[in-house]
Amino acid sequence: MTAVCPFLILLGGTLRKTDRLARQVRHARVIAADGGMRHAADLAVDPELWVGDFDSSPPELLRNWPTTERQPYPAEKNYTDGELALEEALKRGADRVILGGALGGARSDHALLHMTNACALHAGGLDIMLTSGEEEALPLSVGSQTFDLPPSSLFSILNFSDVRGLTIEGARYPLDGFDLAFGSSRTLSNVAEGPVTITLVSGTALVLARPYDLSGR
Repeated sequence: MTAVCPFLILLGGTLRKTDRLARQVRHARVIAADGGMRHAADLAVDPELWVGDFDSSPPELLRNWPTTERQPYPAEKNYTDGELALEEALKRGADRVILGGALGGARSDHALLHMTNACALHAGGLDIMLTSGEEEALPLSVGSQTFDLPPSSLFSILNFSDVRGLTIEGARYPLDGFDLAFGSSRTLSNVAEGPVTITLVSGTALVLARPYDLSGR
């Protein structure tokens, strides 16, 4: 089977280049959202499009990428620059998206929006991941999913609704058909023992993994 070429959306949050991230974005098509363009040089990627109101892009950043196609928007708009970049990726046929710089940074409201928006898009069939390079967030589907996490690395499950029938396998603290109430801390700070398989019957949740945090040893 031919591998699906992902789209990488560069956002304004924290993004640290790691070996794992470099593998994930290899051969990706890239769209930058406003100040997220600052990550392009570190990742050695050449975005095909740069969207936003450019209020977070300093003059030197604009000068460093003079030939990149730009799609400007007014500052007063109904969508974030990240949403506009994601919309462009979907128009260009994206069925797998990596939101780089979606976690961390100065705007926790943006990070939370990226998480909830990712869950909604994933429920509609989009393969999507959020990353800072050091942390990864992946929405959960009804059914089973297996996540390739290093042994002893930390992960949590954050739920945005009541979750029914949650099963966790391949972890230090397994669960079997557990009903997780909205707002519960029961699924924070688990430890992978290798690939982790998570199954749920219903609900909205995501896995927040720290593949470089091996403090679970």
